[in-house]
Amino acid sequence: MTDQPDTDAETADEAPALRVEILILAAGSARRMRGSHKLLALFDGVPLIRRTADIALSSRAAGVTVVTGHRRDAVHAALTGLTLRLIDNPHYHEGMGTSLACGVSALDTADPDGILVMLADMPQITVTHLDSLLGRFEQAQGAAVVRAASGEKPGNPVILPRPLFPLLTTLAGDEGARRIIAASGMPIIDLDLGPAALFDIDTPEALTEAGGVVSG
Repeated sequence: MTDQPDTDAETADEAPALRVEILILAAGSARRMRGSHKLLALFDGVPLIRRTADIALSSRAAGVTVVTGHRRDAVHAALTGLTLRLIDNPHYHEGMGTSLACGVSALDTADPDGILVMLADMPQITVTHLDSLLGRFEQAQGAAVVRAASGEKPGNPVILPRPLFPLLTTLAGDEGARRIIAASGMPIIDLDLGPAALFDIDTPEALTEAGGVVSG
């Protein structure tokens, strides 16, 4: 069964009882973008990566970490002045699994109850979406995977509980967390966020559709 977001969710200034860190994956080279960097594309004059980070920072999460790789200096520059942690993945070219493993390894020392994994190229995800996911994770007392969905289709972001961290740090290549989630036997709570849970930017056409303008 897929849950619906709360309409009376906690206000943004109320910290969740559980400590959840947001991990933004922003290392990929996006070969289908034909040379432009989608994370530097402008949305209302703001680079997409900064827009994504601003949304994460405005949520009820305990903190935000961004994993970078491709054109890391330009991505870092776009995030100047924000209170977040930057982690470089030297193996980003091997696939997204390496970025997830890199980020989880770095955050494990912060001892969070869960990590909300957020893709940097999903411009329809809002603060309300993130806070709804955090609320469901708190209701489950940190004992379930909480995942965004669109109808019956699983999507992103997803909150991964602490018991999964050791296996997540072993990911390699382009493997995501789905196999580990399925094998764990942990309950999965799908929260219906509508089309936003599936919409990401992989092509120049998708960028235009989302209202972005190529910048770098």
